[in-house]
Amino acid sequence: MARYLIVAHQTAGGPKLRAALRDLIQRDPDAEFSLLVPATPVEHMAGWTRGESRTVAQEAGERAREALAADGIEVEGVEVGDPNPVYAVADAFNRGKRWDEVIVSTLPVGVSRWVKLDVVSRIEREVDVPVVHVEAED
Repeated sequence: MARYLIVAHQTAGGPKLRAALRDLIQRDPDAEFSLLVPATPVEHMAGWTRGESRTVAQEAGERAREALAADGIEVEGVEVGDPNPVYAVADAFNRGKRWDEVIVSTLPVGVSRWVKLDVVSRIEREVDVPVVHVEAED
């Protein structure tokens, strides 16, 4: 049984991530999952606050948990993290929690801010476990 940390925001309940997790469960039926949703700023609001970003992230995490549960994928916990996904993952590991793999779900390459910021490679340098990138479809 392995423990997996899923890092996602807009793609957290998306079909590509759900398919990847279903495949993973076929290989490891006892897999355990935690979901980390960075509190990405809600920039489309004229006067967003950190609290609003955290609320939006928490709601995205809960919607994702429900979508994953519909596929038989149980998420043991949803945590809202630092707006920077690299810092959010580092913070989670620094709190003493341990996972066997990190799964980073992003929007497609052409539109993903996380891909432009090289988040996957930067997370790989922060943690001592494999990091897998799941890219959503257009």
